[in-house]
Amino acid sequence: MKHLFIFYWLFLTCCAGAQSLTEEKAAIMAVLIKQQHDWNAGNLESFMNGYWKSDSLVFTGRSGVTRGWDTVMANYRRNYPSVQEMGRLSFTVLHLQVFANQTAVLVGQWKLKRENDEPGGYFTLLWRKINGNWVIIADHTS
Repeated sequence: MKHLFIFYWLFLTCCAGAQSLTEEKAAIMAVLIKQQHDWNAGNLESFMNGYWKSDSLVFTGRSGVTRGWDTVMANYRRNYPSVQEMGRLSFTVLHLQVFANQTAVLVGQWKLKRENDEPGGYFTLLWRKINGNWVIIADHTS
């Protein structure tokens, strides 16, 4: 009977952990979907809410490494000065792994549809749960 109880307890613990990971993944996906919506609405300020508002934020792109939320925001404003330049953004998630409900890595593909071109590439996002909210703490986009 004691072994049955231990097995049952382990089973419930594993199920609870899986449920929690599913909820964490859903929370991360909600942030990503909101970012896509905000971008497509031309709202860079709201799009940037998905990033950690810190001088320690790291963004790596074709121009190299950028540090700090304010600098990343300034780069987005410079590179996408109008709704036409921003185009219509879509994400495809290729992999999402949550670790201990506090950090996660997301690998995906991005595409922009604009009047004259359709650039795209891949990205890797490192997420951390800070004050109960999932935010991107490092972004490598190519």
